[in-house]
Order: sequence, then structure tokens, then C-alpha cells
Amino acid sequence: MGTMGHHQRSRSASGSPSATRSSNATELDFAAADLECPFGGIDALGAVELRETAYEIFFMSCRSSGGASEGEVSSPVAGAGARGGSAVMSSKVKKALGLKPRRSAPTTVRTSSQNSGPVSPGRTRRPMTSAEIMRQQMRVTEQSDARLRRTLMRAVVGQVQVGKRPDSIVLPLELLRQLKPSEFTDGEEYHQWQFRQIKLLEAGLILHPSLPLDRLHAAVLRFREVMRATEIRAIDTGKGSDAMRVLNNAVHALAWRPGSGSDACHWADGYPLNVLLYVSLLQTVFDHREHTVVLDEVDELLELIKKTWPILGVGRALHNVCFAWVFFQQYVVTEQAEPDLASATLALLADVAADAKQGSRESQSRDPVYTKVLLSVLGKMQEWSEKRLLDYHDRYEKGIGGTAMEILLSLALAAGKIVADREYAGTGNFAADRVDYYIRCSMKNIFTKILENGMAEADPADDPGVVLTQLARDAEQLAMFERANFSPLLRRLHPAPIAVAAVTLHGCFGVVLREYLSKVTILTEELVRVLHSANRLEKALAQMTAEDAADCDDDRAKAVVGDMEPYEVESVVMGLLKAWMDDRLRIGSDCILRAKETESWIPKSKEEPFPASAIELMRLSRATIDEFSDIPATAKDDVVQALVDGLDSTFQDYISFVASCGSKQSYVPPLPALTRCNQDSGFFRLWKKAVLPSCQAPEANPRGSASQHTPRPSISRGTQRIYVRLNTLHYVLTHVQAIDESLSSLSSASGGNRVAAFDRTRAAAQSAVSRVAEVAAFRLIFLDSRHSFYQGLYVRNVVDTRIRPVLRALKQNLSFLVSVLVDHAQPVAVREVMKASFQAFLMVLLAGGNDRSFTRADHGMVEEDFRSLKRAFCTCGEGLVPEDVVVQEAEAAEGVVELMARPTEQLIAAFGAATSESIAGVREYEDSDGGATLVPPTARQWGPADPNTILRVLCHRDDEAANQFLKRTFQLAKRR
Repeated sequence: MGTMGHHQRSRSASGSPSATRSSNATELDFAAADLECPFGGIDALGAVELRETAYEIFFMSCRSSGGASEGEVSSPVAGAGARGGSAVMSSKVKKALGLKPRRSAPTTVRTSSQNSGPVSPGRTRRPMTSAEIMRQQMRVTEQSDARLRRTLMRAVVGQVQVGKRPDSIVLPLELLRQLKPSEFTDGEEYHQWQFRQIKLLEAGLILHPSLPLDRLHAAVLRFREVMRATEIRAIDTGKGSDAMRVLNNAVHALAWRPGSGSDACHWADGYPLNVLLYVSLLQTVFDHREHTVVLDEVDELLELIKKTWPILGVGRALHNVCFAWVFFQQYVVTEQAEPDLASATLALLADVAADAKQGSRESQSRDPVYTKVLLSVLGKMQEWSEKRLLDYHDRYEKGIGGTAMEILLSLALAAGKIVADREYAGTGNFAADRVDYYIRCSMKNIFTKILENGMAEADPADDPGVVLTQLARDAEQLAMFERANFSPLLRRLHPAPIAVAAVTLHGCFGVVLREYLSKVTILTEELVRVLHSANRLEKALAQMTAEDAADCDDDRAKAVVGDMEPYEVESVVMGLLKAWMDDRLRIGSDCILRAKETESWIPKSKEEPFPASAIELMRLSRATIDEFSDIPATAKDDVVQALVDGLDSTFQDYISFVASCGSKQSYVPPLPALTRCNQDSGFFRLWKKAVLPSCQAPEANPRGSASQHTPRPSISRGTQRIYVRLNTLHYVLTHVQAIDESLSSLSSASGGNRVAAFDRTRAAAQSAVSRVAEVAAFRLIFLDSRHSFYQGLYVRNVVDTRIRPVLRALKQNLSFLVSVLVDHAQPVAVREVMKASFQAFLMVLLAGGNDRSFTRADHGMVEEDFRSLKRAFCTCGEGLVPEDVVVQEAEAAEGVVELMARPTEQLIAAFGAATSESIAGVREYEDSDGGATLVPPTARQWGPADPNTILRVLCHRDDEAANQFLKRTFQLAKRR
């Protein structure tokens, strides 16, 4: 190796002649290490091309350093010759970086006289020089090295001897001049080598210049022309070559530009080319076969590498940053197998921190390249380290790797602290803040992973609560694992790591719990288990947080405790119960609203003579109570009364809707004006008796058709629908009673107090039953049966219009009612029909109008007809109306019938007595002279002692005495 081999060294990484050959098998795969280069890259130059270029620059720098003699310039370290021989002195660099020396057998090579023949056992070997070690580390072949040495001996050294410094030589240009195609294996190899030099010049002078450059510079355009030609085929580099002349002029114009401030050329000191080349050189301190080992010759190698600083534009601060990156990168790509490499990185980062701090007062603070390199390197270190720290649970899931995690923490915090101090003036507790962030992120990541795994393993058909219950148990175990395995290490940098982890875990589970609760509407068994698990987890985490905060005086720990937002399980239960209850009541209200818009009161079927709305409402109510009884929560005892009140209000609303079928008064005909009966002459009575029978319709043939003997029911569809309402009310009452019994058994089972349930509903329903039955009865009698009853009974005379047709129709109607009404509705319905019938009978006698008149002789027939009417109700069904009830309701009508048997004079006397006892009366009308007597008031409460009743009997009495009395006393008009 000539003069560079003058000083010999031994090293820990042994070598052999074969080791000098380039081998990809010994190279580390930096791309596979998940670590990006902070300096970017140069597209035209790969790692091998950069390494070859770096070695050429290194060789030239060592050959031409200082212009000294051959023996002097080759010495890597002054005074090293005294150490020469077989041993390597202790490395100051390794000692400073905390690296242990790893000594092995001295690296030796055969002498040049031995290279051509077989190895003889008796021949000696000599130790390798630092230059030979460098060549071997950079994987440069002996052929390439020999070619380079010959070229530099001819060109570079000669220029140095005439006064040129290494930084004033454009090495690629000189190599293009000196090396000829004959020195390469073939033309293709020479072409590739030549094009590499051209690409290197392009990268250093045009793409990444150290000084700003106009891309339209004339020299740039000329250089591009030569480069395009070189890309096609190798150009002639002889002295008379036009292409070489153009290239030479362009390179000199670009390398020596005005304004640089020195006579040095700038062809390899632009970023990132200079840093990439320099890092390639620094990587040689690691044994290329044992990648975790730093060569014991690192001191000498670094001294030689520093000779490239002028050409590459590197200073001490930039060197420290690049050297720290090289150690960090080696630690990463060797799979963190050697902690000493990380320790060395931390030691170098201490120097980098000192440089960065001092840089605010020195020139490198204004050096954009240094700033860019510093921030890029530290950013990549921090990014790589924090990527693992932000998920340290997954990286160290078994709780092992404490040393590796500690190293990661140290690297991330050291790199981040330098950046923080430089950019943010180092405010706050940087380490504690970052560790807090690591804990929170890692906790969230591992929690998410546990949740996803649980969901993946769960059966999709299962309730999600099963996953949540298991998740709560896993979260509690995770917190315990964190406290036992990671918190002791993290406590060195954070005052309360357990509290932070517990609060984070509590918040993560809270998010999942609230999302789950947002989708449920009722408390099921599974939901109760979920809430129980959540409550248990919360208590465990709260206890861990409180204990950790109690052991710390730092305000940070106390602030962490305040971040734990309680789950409030009991309030969640109450909220769910109330939300469920409100939803159920809303559904019931919606059902009623639909009924009000669409209900037609058509029974669902003969077996279920109720409308669809009633069936739906009761089914919903029954389901509500059943679901409520299945809720496994003690808190429901506090809301059961509210549920009952809500259902009670719903039922009352529906009952009010059912009962809204009008009033009985709308069917009662108005009272006709009071008149007095005419007294026909004897001739007129004889004529009417002779003529009228021939004008009347013939009586029904007893042998006629069945329809004549058995008339069809006269109940209209409107009346039938009112009776459906009556069925509906009893249907509601029956189901309300069943719901009440369910609630009672529920209260007994839970040991609670008896709930006052649905008293208002029952009262409203009973009142509605009476009113609806009354309306239906009046509609049946006064509207559906008006032709045979009120408008047909005793019209013109009593003898020919007896009550028998009325009774036949009435019995058919009653039979029909019994067939369509539910059992509980039949008694009240028949009773109200009876009352309406008695009322209609009274109106026939007392308010029958001009077509009705009676004599004392008619009393017997009327009395007999009324007895028949009473008998129809007594015999209806199986005692639907008790006989005593019939008797009681018939008293008023019987009293009026009894008045019909009295003589007219007795009736007049009774009227006078009743009138004298009357408190008040109303004047029906006054005659033109204003002398009419007051007519007793009409209250429709007719009876034998009522003056208005007696007066009406007189108005319908067909005799002269009654006629004269009414004319004289009240001036009533005669009937027309």
C-alpha cells in the first residue's frame, strides 16, 4: 500500500484476503430496519456508488494531506509508529463512548511476494495498516484500489507538490482525465465508471450545490450536453477531446464561482451529498462481519476520516451529529442486540447537545446545513424511539425487555430534549411530559387491541355486553400488569405513572361503555353484568390512582386524579329506566294518536269484538309491564310508581277517546208544544169510526212469512259501533286489572310497598261505561226504533197501536246485543236500554204530540202494555237486569200510568194542589192580552206528584172537562 501502509495496526475484527472482496452478504439491510435516512437520498447514486466515491475522496485526502512527504502523509496518528507491531493501544474513543475493547488475533496479510504463490506454512504475515483496514471496511476490491493508487500517484500527488490543496482538486474530473479504458476489464465497466463520475459531478455541482445556482446557467447547459452523450456511450477523455474540453470548462465554472469567499472549489460539500458521503466513511468504524463490534482502530480511522472535512465541508459539530446517527443506526439495524451501541449514541448526543447549546453563540447556529442535519437526525431518532414507546405494551407484552425499553426512553428523551431546548427554550418538565404522553398512547393502543381481539373472537349472535364484560376484566388485569412491570421504570421519569395509566384505561373503557349504553334501551341481565363489571373496574382503578397520587407530592399527580370522570353506574341505570319508560309511554301515545285518526270501531272478529287500537294498546301495556318485571335492577322500585302514573294517564286518554261518542240528548226528540185535545161532534165521531178502518192498513196475517213474525234487529251500524266502544271499555278494564295484579306480585317479590295502581283509570272507565251505554241505549230506542216506538205507539188510538210490535223488535234487538257484547258489558247495556225504553214510553204518554190522545178507558190497555214492557227486561238473558232494578226504574212510568186512570176532575184538583206547592215555574208563552197563567217548568223528571206531569196528562185527556180547563186556565190552543 506504499506509504499509507507504513504504520501497522491490529484490530479486534480479524480479516483475511478474501474479506477484501465486496460481498452483499455482509452488508446490513438498512431499509428493513424501519428506519428512514434523515438526509434523504440522491436518485442517481446508490449506496455502493456513494461508498466508492467516499473511498476515493478519503484516499485522496490521506495521500495529499499537508503536502508532506510520502512517509509522513500516510501516518493516521502522529507518533503511532512507536506502537507498531502486534498490539493496539487502548482506544480513547471507545473509552469515551463506554465501549469495551474486543481483542482478537491480529489481522494480517501476506507480503506482496507471497501473493502470487501458494501459502507456505513457514512464511510470515504482517499486520494490516489502517489504510488497508479502511479499504477492507469499505469493501473496495484490490483491483479498484490499485487502479486508484496509480491514478492518484500520477495526478493528485503531483498537483499537491506544485502547491495545490486537496480541497482545490475536483477529484472526479482528475480521475476522468487519468483513467483510460485499458485499465478496466471491458468497455462496459469503463462506461459505467465514467458515467458514475459524471453523475457525481452533476450531484455535487448542479443538483445539490453548496452555493445557490441558476439552473439555466450556461455552464449547466454545457454540462448537460456532455452528460447526455456520456449516458449513451463512453466519451473520449484525451487531451484533444472536445467533449473533455467542454466538460472541463463547465466544471471549473461551476466549482469556482465568485462569491464563495475562498479559492477552494465546491464540488462535494453541498447537502445532502456531503453528509451521505461522510456517513459512508463513518460506518467503517464497525466491523463489516461482526456488525455490533466497533474496531479497536477507531481512533486512527477517525483521524484519517477527518482529513476529508475540507472537501466535504464538515466541521466538528456536524461530525458529532453524523457520528451519533451512525451509532444509532447501527444499534437499530442490528436489532438492538448490543446495548453498548445505544450507550455510545447517548454519549455522542451529550456532545451534540453541548454543540447545539453553544451553537446559539457560534457560527453553526447560522449554518442552515448544520441546523437541517441536526433537526433531521434528532427527529428520526425521536420518531423511531417513540414509535415503539407509544406502543410499549405490545413491544414488551411479556414484561421483558426492561433494558431495551430504558434505552428507548433515554434515546427518545435525549433527542427530543435537544430539539425542545433549541426551539422552545426548554420550558416545563420535558421528560415527565413525554413519558405521560407515552403512557397514555400505549394504554390506548393496547386497550384497542384487546377490544378488537375480543370482538373478533366473539360470536356475532351474542350480546355485545359479553365482550364488554370480558373487556372490563382484561382492563383490570392490564392495570395490574402495568403497575408490576412498567411503572417502576417509568417512575424514574414521571411522578405518578400508575395514576396516568389507570386514568387513561378508565377513560378508554368509559368511551366503549358509553357507546354500548347509547344503543341499549332496557336493562337486561347482560347489561347489569356489564354495569357491575364497569363498577368493579372503576373502583380498582380509582384505588390505584389514589394510592399512586398519595405517594407523590407533585401537583401533576393530583391533577391526574381529577381527570377520572366517574361512570356513574347508578345514574346510568336510572337514566336507562327513565328513557325506556318514556319510550314505552311514547309508543302508547302514538298508538292513541293513530286510533284517533283511523279507528273505525269495527270489531276484529266475533271471538274478539274489540277494535284493533284497543288490542294494540293493551298488548303494548302488557309487554311494558312484562319487560319491566324482567329488569334485574333494584333501582326500578324507585320508578315503578312513575311508570304506573304514565300508563294511568295513557289509559285515561284512551278511555276519554272511546267515550267521545256524543250525548243522549242528541237523540231525544224535542218536546212538542202543549195543546188541548179537540172534542169532535157526534156526527164527526160516527163518520171517523165508519171511514178510518177502511183506510188503515190490514193487520198482519198470522200465517204469513217468517219475516212478518220475526222482524230483523233494527240496530243501525252507528249504534253497533257505539256498543263496540262499550266492549272496548270493558276490555280495557279487564286488562288493567290483570296489569295491576302483575304489579302487585312484582312489589311482593321485591319486598316493596303496594303500588297504588290505576284507580283513576278504573273510575274513568266505569264512568265512561255508564255514559256510553246510555248514549247507545238512547240511540237504539229513539233513533233506530223510533218508527215502531216513539213514532208508532198509540198513534191516533190505543186499541189499534198496542205495544206488541215494539216488544217484538225490542226482543230482537236485545238478543242481538247479548250476542255482540262481552259478558261484563251486557248488564249495563240492557239496563240502559230499559231506562231508555221507559223514558220513551213516558214521552209517548206525556209528549206524544197532536197524534196521541187518551181516555180513561185506555188506562187498562196502557197498563197492560207497560207490564209487558217490564216483563221483556225481566226475562232478557239470564238475569241481566234484576227484577228489583226493573221495579225501581219503572216507578216513574207506573205513577204516570196510574194518573191516566183518574177522573179529569181529580186530575185538575191534583194539579192545583201540586201547583200551590211548587216553588217556581216557567211561562211557556203569553197570549195577546198578557193574561196567561204560568205553566209549571218541564224538568223531564216526571212523576205523579209533578205538576208538569199532571198538566201533560190533562193535555192528552180526550174529554170536555180537560179541554175547558186547559182553555180557561192556560189558553192552550186546540190541536189541528
